[in-house]
Amino acid sequence: MLVQDIRSFIRDSSRPIAEKVHLHLLPDYSDIMVISALFFFTLHHTISPVASSVLFPVSYGKANRKTRNNWDAHVVSLVHAALIVVLSLRCLDIPTLSSDRAFGFHKGSTFVSAIACGYFIWDATEAIIHYTEFGFVLHGIACFSVFILGSRPFAHYHAVRFLFWEVSTIFLNIHWFLDKTGKTGSVIQLINGVVLLGTFASVRLIWGGIISYDFLKTLRNVSKQLPFFYVVVYGSGNLMLNLLNWFWFTKMITSLRKRFSNGNGNANGNGTHHKGDGDSSLEHKEY
Repeated sequence: MLVQDIRSFIRDSSRPIAEKVHLHLLPDYSDIMVISALFFFTLHHTISPVASSVLFPVSYGKANRKTRNNWDAHVVSLVHAALIVVLSLRCLDIPTLSSDRAFGFHKGSTFVSAIACGYFIWDATEAIIHYTEFGFVLHGIACFSVFILGSRPFAHYHAVRFLFWEVSTIFLNIHWFLDKTGKTGSVIQLINGVVLLGTFASVRLIWGGIISYDFLKTLRNVSKQLPFFYVVVYGSGNLMLNLLNWFWFTKMITSLRKRFSNGNGNANGNGTHHKGDGDSSLEHKEY
């Protein structure tokens, strides 16, 4: 009863604000968004440190504080990527979304968007607190903005398809963990690197480009039915995220070339990776 009362309180508290700013679906899923954010924060600061210390007593247990935090952030990113891809897959054939690509919605797509909002609250917060690059901060804020504004409702058809970008994040995180567990330059990391580049190019650059073009056409057709700032946020956000994808893809290729150009890349005699100055393209939790 206590849990249900808290969830009801969150929904009721969000309703006046949500209705005022015309986010009509938000009240019924605001509790899911809060639960999602709390789960990812808990996973980062509690579950991952405990589990990782037991499962990887050397790689994690003897690492410095910064590396352990990065490790925990990659755990969060990996869990979210695997979860959101599965949930999004279930929403691809929903008739109400396909029949109205601009304003159609469904309880499934709304639930997925709420989970994503919670994750991007964590993502933006993490990118700000442990700042490494402005692009990561911009990515977190932009993604949170487009998903929460989608509770108008708007763009659910495209939202569940854009979340398939997270397929490449799974292999990015595996690549990072292989680094930290002494597998830098190994055959398995080479295979994972090829799969990473392949999935990134497929789901983000090719698939993402096709979906982005279709979304921009939809946005243009319904622009007069939306507040102007929606057109600005979604139009500029779509362009920015696609540019970031191309930018990160080039950095990934450069980084992978460095690692495997001489057989073992940057691995020393013990198989431990030494990251050179400026080689941060594969260091962050997510692209």
